[in-house]
Amino acid sequence: MGEVYITKTANFLPNDVVSNDEMEEYLGLINGKKSKSRLLVLRNNKIKQRYYALTKDGKTTHTNAEMAALAIRNLFDNKTEGLQSIDLIACGTSTPDQMMPSHAVMVHGHLPESNAIEVVSPSGVCCSGMHALKYAYNAVKVGDKKNAVTTGSERLAKILRSEQYEEEISKLSELEANPHLAFEKDFLRWMLSDGAAAFLLQDKPSSDGISLKIDWVDGASYANNQPACMYMASDKNEDGSLRSYLDFTPEEVFDKSVMSIKQDVKLLSENIVKLGFDRLVEIFKDRGETVDNVDHFLPHLSSFFFEDKIESILIDNGMPIPKEKWFTNLAYTGNVGAGSIYLMVDELFNSGKLKKGERILLVVPESSRFSYMYAMLTVC
Repeated sequence: MGEVYITKTANFLPNDVVSNDEMEEYLGLINGKKSKSRLLVLRNNKIKQRYYALTKDGKTTHTNAEMAALAIRNLFDNKTEGLQSIDLIACGTSTPDQMMPSHAVMVHGHLPESNAIEVVSPSGVCCSGMHALKYAYNAVKVGDKKNAVTTGSERLAKILRSEQYEEEISKLSELEANPHLAFEKDFLRWMLSDGAAAFLLQDKPSSDGISLKIDWVDGASYANNQPACMYMASDKNEDGSLRSYLDFTPEEVFDKSVMSIKQDVKLLSENIVKLGFDRLVEIFKDRGETVDNVDHFLPHLSSFFFEDKIESILIDNGMPIPKEKWFTNLAYTGNVGAGSIYLMVDELFNSGKLKKGERILLVVPESSRFSYMYAMLTVC
């Protein structure tokens, strides 16, 4: 089998930067009141700014598919010749603009200059962008395609708007008496943001500048023994199972904010770090890897709250990675879900800091039902 290289990266971030103080101007007040949990969540996640694909009055400026397509156009400087060279498009996201047609074909629809090609839409949450990468990596590696484009993108701000929560929260009198419940309803509104990034994968390294050879891509799901932690278009039953939006009446879907994103914060804190980084020990052992050979560590962090926890478990597992090797742009790009790891690689790739021979470790956790993806890249 041949080798596979990321030869170019690009991004698209919508509109102007949104600061912490401006967030509620875009996302709205719930029942005319400022959030009681916003400052607490922001103090823990340490995100300073992000991007939203909407205006302050809630009007959409870009769809998810449009942002992903614009990132792809930026890969080729919007040149028709480049778009026509694509053999495969694989797009991962948590938030497609619609359930049908699939996200990736909608992205393809925004690229009319391209040809009739294979298009794939991995379903999932943060790991979906990495699943897209692995599909494209395998296709190029076995010689089925000469080049492929993969994307990770999200359009989350619209889902976080106050109107998604107002009706339910106004009916829950116990919120004032139960701040923990209020926090779980409000938590994700201050965590997530919009954007897209794209990779070009080819069977040869670039003749102009650096490339990233994909050494391997691996993953694991713990859904066999873990309940759902983050969910949307469903609600959690008392036994931990999920009830689909299909099993609610239209009135219940609205009243219970079934279409909003919810997260079990306690379950998240108990599992997200331990499961993923214990698995990393096994992967490194199986592949004969050592952290001594890692020059850049790119963990997808939903919040800086988890940074020290990751550092501690790496030390406990006998694979410490010095902080000077860590790289994240969470503070100034925001948590873009499936797009975050793409945006980190894109920034590092174009920073001018990478040297040939250096190795880059990617780790992407997904809290929805505890899945993880990992990859190792070598600068060449």
